[in-house]
Amino acid sequence: MNLTCVTDVPRLPFRQAEGHKGSYGRVLVVAGSRGMSGAAVLCGSAALRGGAGLVAVACPEDILDIVAAGNPCYTTFGYLGSDALFEQVERSDVVALGPGLGHETAQQTLVRSLLASLRDKPVVIDADGLNNLHADGRDLAGRATLALLTPHPGEFAKLIGKTIAEVQANREPLAVEFASRHKCVLLLKGHRTIVTDGSRVYTNATGNPGMATGGCGDVLTGLIAALLGQKLSPFDAACLGAWVHGRAGDLAAAENGQTALISSDLLTHLGKALREVES
Repeated sequence: MNLTCVTDVPRLPFRQAEGHKGSYGRVLVVAGSRGMSGAAVLCGSAALRGGAGLVAVACPEDILDIVAAGNPCYTTFGYLGSDALFEQVERSDVVALGPGLGHETAQQTLVRSLLASLRDKPVVIDADGLNNLHADGRDLAGRATLALLTPHPGEFAKLIGKTIAEVQANREPLAVEFASRHKCVLLLKGHRTIVTDGSRVYTNATGNPGMATGGCGDVLTGLIAALLGQKLSPFDAACLGAWVHGRAGDLAAAENGQTALISSDLLTHLGKALREVES
């Protein structure tokens, strides 16, 4: 297999003076569960900070008020009314699926039904979105638009039936093989995050150990969804998202130190990181 190593990240698209909310993407975040409302807030907030024109967060009814109070700039609704959820899918340009969702039977059914209806829309699948996939990869098949998966090593190990140690010892070849076989974009998180579509591979150099804290992955998911909404390709959105996410973490660590860094610090610094890659 001829593998192209990508070293440069794309720039943010230039914003036209006559642009409006609809110009920059309608992002739907499906996330959160009891005890994990913060995942929905972080993901939705990151989509806003990442430049999405409109963000809607779908979450369980019992945490709806908590998620709604987390940020006044996105809209919210309960996803238990499946008709309302699928109507929102139709109105959205991009879906971010999985942070804090849980992996009981109801969530498993939800994830698989959503992916079956999302064959022609960009989707970022993270956390419990990944944990609820069929083991044989059928949920990723037959898509008109590449799915973008963002597992950490533990989630990826579960996806491919290997141990975390095996994944960490063979990060690039395993990631490339998976992306090639399932015709998706894979972002394998961790030190020197890897992004691949099976024919190209990018290894990210930004970020630091202070980012090994709960919620940072939720921020990445929302950020990448926002970049997809601004018409970047899945591979480019993943490469740029990884760089900006890590750069925000580096800026946060420079201000607060690595030990004290928390995931909401990334939201604070995303703007500065994005300014470094503006067209």
